[in-house]
Amino acid sequence: MRHGKKFNHLKRKVGHRKALLKNMSGSLIEHKRIFTTLAKAKALRLHLEPLVTKSKTNTTHSRRVVFSYLNSKDAVKELFEIISPKIANRPGGYLRIIKMGFRQSDSAEMAMIEFVDFNEVLPKTGTGSADGKKRRSRRGGKKKAAATVVAGATAAKATASNKDEEE
Repeated sequence: MRHGKKFNHLKRKVGHRKALLKNMSGSLIEHKRIFTTLAKAKALRLHLEPLVTKSKTNTTHSRRVVFSYLNSKDAVKELFEIISPKIANRPGGYLRIIKMGFRQSDSAEMAMIEFVDFNEVLPKTGTGSADGKKRRSRRGGKKKAAATVVAGATAAKATASNKDEEE
């Protein structure tokens, strides 16, 4: 029985699953984006996000703990020196999973997993808008301004039609 076992076993034994997640974590840290199946991407997110949180504190102990999960000096170095400063002010949610459709050969659901702050294509999703104000709600703030513009446009049309009638 599997009472209380929350993570996906990915139809692999313990050693194979750990090796798979270590290798995928190293590849993701190195390339910042990888394509894999949706189940593996979700398992990788559960495996890697605590390590990224651990990398925010750059101490010898945290480096050793992360190394025990990754077994790659290059990946640990990249995580602590390049990725960690860029995500330092983010409270969580370091990875993004985007569904990419189905693989043609076996119809497995594919996904792209990437670091959120390393995608230059998508616009930055900051906490504020372009003018620096935080957006709190959508209740009626813009409707009044739009209504005055629409009212001004209809008034202009009415005056134009009145001038046409006078001529």
